[in-house]
Amino acid sequence: MCDNERDFARLLSYKPSNMEKPMYIKSLKLQNFRNYADESFAFDPAVNLICGENGQGKTNLLEAAAACSTMRLFRTAQKKEGLRFGENHAFIFADFLAQERDISLELRFSRTKAMEIYKNGVRQKRQSDAQGLLKTVLFCPEDLMLVRAGAAARRRFLDTALCQMRPNYARYLEEYNRLHEHKTRILRDSEEKPSLLSMWEDFSLRMAHIGAQIIRYRAYYCRKLLKAAAAVYADIAPHEVLSGVYKTVSSVTDPFADARTIEKQLIDHVFSHKTAEIAAKSCLSGPHKDDLELLLDGRSAASFGSQGQVRTCTLSLKLAERELFFDEDGEYPVLLLDDVLSELDRRRQDFVLNRISAGQVMITCCEDGISEKLRAGAVFHIQNGEKSTETH
Repeated sequence: MCDNERDFARLLSYKPSNMEKPMYIKSLKLQNFRNYADESFAFDPAVNLICGENGQGKTNLLEAAAACSTMRLFRTAQKKEGLRFGENHAFIFADFLAQERDISLELRFSRTKAMEIYKNGVRQKRQSDAQGLLKTVLFCPEDLMLVRAGAAARRRFLDTALCQMRPNYARYLEEYNRLHEHKTRILRDSEEKPSLLSMWEDFSLRMAHIGAQIIRYRAYYCRKLLKAAAAVYADIAPHEVLSGVYKTVSSVTDPFADARTIEKQLIDHVFSHKTAEIAAKSCLSGPHKDDLELLLDGRSAASFGSQGQVRTCTLSLKLAERELFFDEDGEYPVLLLDDVLSELDRRRQDFVLNRISAGQVMITCCEDGISEKLRAGAVFHIQNGEKSTETH
């Protein structure tokens, strides 16, 4: 059985671990990252509360923690924007425990070159070599609109989890995005340089080959995610049913089919749209347009769900994502809650807090009363990118 098929077999069914193993960030050191000049944090394996007024650096700290699992900054596509104003280099140093191993990770940011990654002192060749060593689930206020946001936001939600869970997927996605970028450039420049279109077929064929793998991964993951999310939703709203549909290229009749079948269907579809692609100067066909449609009692949650229902949908997806990570290898991912509890009513706050008793949690807040509900093992007070106080 090849590595890919093992991946799909694990996404299809799992055997939970008999005992929970801890995964947690022991410490983070930030140098010239966002508004931090030079600061260190030693975290509790359980609940960590990060307090401070808005704009002081609470979210920056969570962004650094998330970057150690996803290898990207969740608020920008440009890693150089993580540099402190006026600086040319920035560093994130992390020590964490995962799969009963002590791991050190260093991310080096530069204004002039790509980010460098060092695991236990050894430079990694690709981002995907370090993605998922540490696993995190991030939940911020913007995510509460995930259901009503555009398809790109839901693709990013799926991709963030899958890249941590499946290194093979991360490599496929990295290559597909690179191919998509090059092909788009060819289409945009083809009017001035028609000879560029001679490369259209090669790029289309390769994108279909890689795209077939991406579709299969997403289909298997969505099936597990939706099942888990429906169970969580039923705990909050037992009289409503959450379901969903993974939507990909219309010519793909079965996203669970073997890769060759899907690849052929993708090729047929893109070749039938060649004239339209050239006219539109953009890639019209492929998994870069996928979506996850969410349904409540069989109707579109985005179109017909109330604000409360939409928020409950997102809560269910995020908590289900966390459960799937645990199902995978018996470790809860580090849960990063960025001021999200203040956006929820008391009932949903209590529901979240009751579901996160295990694993490491980092919660930011503005000390508006939510802290009274938390039994934090460590409390950090942040002011102007500095740790003013720390209590354990």
